[in-house]
Amino acid sequence: MALLRRIARPMLSAIFISGGINALRSPQGHAQAAGPVLDAAAPAVGKVVALAGIDQPPDAETMVKIDAAVKITAGSLLALNKVPRLASAVLAASLVPTTLAGHRFWEIEDKAEGQAQQAHFFKNVSLLGGLLIASADTHGKPSLGWRRKRAGRLAATASAKKAGTASGAARKGRGAASGVAVGLAGAAAGRSSSEAGKKLSRRAAKASKAASKKADKQGADLRKVVEQRGAEWRKALEQQAGNRGAEWRKEAEQRRAAWEKQARKVAKKARKKAPEYSDQLSALAREAANQASKLRGDLAARGSDLGTVAGGAAKDVRKRAKALAG
Repeated sequence: MALLRRIARPMLSAIFISGGINALRSPQGHAQAAGPVLDAAAPAVGKVVALAGIDQPPDAETMVKIDAAVKITAGSLLALNKVPRLASAVLAASLVPTTLAGHRFWEIEDKAEGQAQQAHFFKNVSLLGGLLIASADTHGKPSLGWRRKRAGRLAATASAKKAGTASGAARKGRGAASGVAVGLAGAAAGRSSSEAGKKLSRRAAKASKAASKKADKQGADLRKVVEQRGAEWRKALEQQAGNRGAEWRKEAEQRRAAWEKQARKVAKKARKKAPEYSDQLSALAREAANQASKLRGDLAARGSDLGTVAGGAAKDVRKRAKALAG
């Protein structure tokens, strides 16, 4: 799979590099073709220029040269496997205005040229799909959602492990205290006949109770600290993953909305052109009917003339035959 990526990326970027070089060599023709798109994007370009502090917006040829430089740079990065996802996204973004500027097949009246431009238009649409796939290719690495869930599971496992360790330490402490208490109780039992044995028994009971209480408190404190730390880690990881996911979703939604808006504009213009095409076809049909009617009239007139000539020739032949017979 890695070998296929290394082969496919230069193949995918070759058309953008060559197209960018051609645009740099002859920007005049490309600027003329991009005129309608640049006019439509003039307000947005004006805002960008104002924010950048530039005195006046660049002319059409400069915009074409900038677009060509972007294609050459991004295509070279994709071919060299340097930041391939970013390079693919940049090429996809630059391909949309290029396609709308250079392959407006719905505005071409010549049928052959219109079909050729239509083929180029859908070829660029296919390239756009390939670039979008390349921009989303993670090289087999897990997605952000999978990483967030795995980090949460690891944090929960670590918290549970530390809590278990604290509980084990608490149990061990209680066992040691109980052992000490049993030993003291045994010694006290051996001396139960004396007052010293009674005192030792009371002290052993107090020591056992105090040790057990202290061990329980330490175990509870450790469990509380582990649970707090685990919750903080999970919250921080989920917040970081959620912020990046929201940014990516917002960017994807903006691109999708822009492409849908451009597609609606193209469809609207095509629908506006449809009545004109229908009127032109109706006019051509009427002209063809008129020409056919004229042709039928001419043929009828010529047939009548031929009939008259043939009748006169037959009459002349009969006269000559009658003269010869007499």
